[in-house]
Amino acid sequence: MAGLKFCNSSAESLDRLYPAVGSSKPPRKRTTSQCKSEPPLLRTSKRTIYTAGRPPWYNEHGTQSKEAFVIGLGGGSASGKTTVATMIIEALDVPWVVLLSMDSFYKVLTKQQQEQAASNDFNFDHPDAFDFDLIIATLKKLKQGKSVKIPIYDFTTHSRKKEWKTLYGANVIIFEGIMAFADKELLKLLDLKIFVDTDSDIRLVRRLRRDISERGRDIEGVIKQYNKFVKPAFDQYIQPTMRLADIVVPRGSGNTVAIDLIVQHVHSQLEERKLRWDMAALASAHQCHPLPQTLSVLKSTPQVRGMHTIIRNKETSRDEFIFYSKRLMRLLIEHALSFLPFQSCTVQTPQGQDYEGRTYSGKQITGVSILRAGETMEPALRAVCKDVRIGTILIQTNCNTGEPELHYLRLPKDISEDHVILMDCTVSTGAAAMMAVRVLLDHDVPEDKIFLLSLLMAEMGVHSVAYAFPRVKIITTAVDKKVNDLFRIIPGIGNFGDRYFGTDAPPDWSDDEDALST
Repeated sequence: MAGLKFCNSSAESLDRLYPAVGSSKPPRKRTTSQCKSEPPLLRTSKRTIYTAGRPPWYNEHGTQSKEAFVIGLGGGSASGKTTVATMIIEALDVPWVVLLSMDSFYKVLTKQQQEQAASNDFNFDHPDAFDFDLIIATLKKLKQGKSVKIPIYDFTTHSRKKEWKTLYGANVIIFEGIMAFADKELLKLLDLKIFVDTDSDIRLVRRLRRDISERGRDIEGVIKQYNKFVKPAFDQYIQPTMRLADIVVPRGSGNTVAIDLIVQHVHSQLEERKLRWDMAALASAHQCHPLPQTLSVLKSTPQVRGMHTIIRNKETSRDEFIFYSKRLMRLLIEHALSFLPFQSCTVQTPQGQDYEGRTYSGKQITGVSILRAGETMEPALRAVCKDVRIGTILIQTNCNTGEPELHYLRLPKDISEDHVILMDCTVSTGAAAMMAVRVLLDHDVPEDKIFLLSLLMAEMGVHSVAYAFPRVKIITTAVDKKVNDLFRIIPGIGNFGDRYFGTDAPPDWSDDEDALST
């Protein structure tokens, strides 16, 4: 196995920051053949991987059935860790990958430390320079599939910016940094530890180029910092962690053999951690079950039945389709508002008399539409809810994997305190709806404050959503019993977005085509 060096399992204990390698526990088996985050997307030469995307496949409790596979990538400053990470991501060619950089987690400096940093007299290559508590808490949440807030560090001013960026959980998380193996608790979160071993002269040249061109430093300051802090820190804190790694990659990004073996190992791990549901099996499991109690269907009055007759008719003109769809949306939203919490209140009429009435007892109502069909329901919501806030979520299918991905997200601030009306016009399998609910939960919206509204749902989608999220209220105007092999609702309504907007549906359209969720 040319290009790979393997770890010494009998190494002595390191500094107190590191776990004892030669403990009573048997050494971890090494293997040869199994072997700067910029959300929301990371561009590679082969494809675009949406790091804000996430699969909707969860267990019966609405959570991921398996934790993410976490790769720790350590090595000296400018050793090529980020390049190796990007090459691994490209070679993996799978969705749901997050690249998390340790550089984001430098501690906030005091005024005195800021002055030292400005004169290149502060040691950024010491373990004490990093906020390990925040790193560990962040990585734990990501590993559980939750969203996190990542600080943004400004290397020109040696300070954190006011803005934080949001990162979402994934199937694979790559955590890279010079001190990636420098903490006992952090090491426990890493499923695979890789050390990038690059010659010191090459690292110095790379650091000079990077710090001068990207971080506004002068050559004298960079060399001074390297000799005073970087090199001693590598010898004392970083190089010794090589013995903790599962795989050592000499020459960094030039070692394609090692990277290929790493990719093979990660692929095998992902096969063991499959999160995908068999939707056909799910439909079969629920076909004899009664509809869940969390479902509320608008009463099928002659008026409602008549409007359904019109919009389901393939001969209906676009103008009529839009008109009667809007009427149904208004009735649906009015019905949904009756499930919001209300409390008694007394007002005085113009005649000076008291009137015992009711008033909404929540803080605020927010509507969130699943693009593109869901946005057609926004005018009806605005018509009955004054000053309602609106958010949007765009979910589309990855053409290579067939799985939904979150491509765009815009939610109002403090949405966690609101009652949220989640809108999509048709729900077939429920995949897009489940993904949207997960996004809301990631933003701390309580499950029992989420109301999923749809003009038409299939029983399969109803059961899927209710099974994963038993406290989400599901509200619709009609439920059809069947979904065919192409996940079309039968008898259905057609492709709502294409009929509403007057666009042409592709031959393989489905009822959830607007969210591309099947």
